[in-house]
Amino acid sequence: MGVVAGPLFASAFSAIGARTTGYDWRRHAVSSLANGRLGWMQRSNFVVTGVLYVAAASGLATCQRRIVGSRAIPALVGAAGLGLVGSGVFVTDPVGGFPPAPSEDQASDAAPSATPPLTRTGMLHNVCALPIFLGIPVAGLIGAAAFARSREYFWAGYSAGSSFGMIGGFVLFGAAFRYSAHTAGVFQRLSIVAGFGWLSALSLRALTSLRRGC
Repeated sequence: MGVVAGPLFASAFSAIGARTTGYDWRRHAVSSLANGRLGWMQRSNFVVTGVLYVAAASGLATCQRRIVGSRAIPALVGAAGLGLVGSGVFVTDPVGGFPPAPSEDQASDAAPSATPPLTRTGMLHNVCALPIFLGIPVAGLIGAAAFARSREYFWAGYSAGSSFGMIGGFVLFGAAFRYSAHTAGVFQRLSIVAGFGWLSALSLRALTSLRRGC
């Protein structure tokens, strides 16, 4: 489950974004796809991916500690899965100009309004993102420390690099929205690829070990 969850998630939101009028993957957040006419597709994508990661977490929990790195990692992966499910249930507020306001294409004498306050649903969506964009990097760093103690230096380096890559991409994503939204979507996608790619690799490692009976 965990091997395919990330690639399926990325493939789905890329396809949905390509079909969504006015959506620019380079500047708009993945979560923004949950709004609009095709929003149900991205909401379903969040929920399905979350369920796959919850299932993956149960599989990782059955593996030996030396394979997954730490018993805390399956719990963090499960929390990320629940966060994805929550992200599908609680839709984000419009951000970065998508979806456009109904009056955006109409002339108006009023001055541009400030960014509207978050709705309760939007706040809950942001809360659900925490176990994803913070929980996965923490899992990677825990794994890096455990793999280093086991002298599995490739996995230690890969886990640490993926964690810092996900954190760095997320920080740049937030900064891009504040200063120049034109590249925000790029940075978010780099963050997702770094973290979800590591989860796929770890899940493949666990699956291979289970098949070998290790």
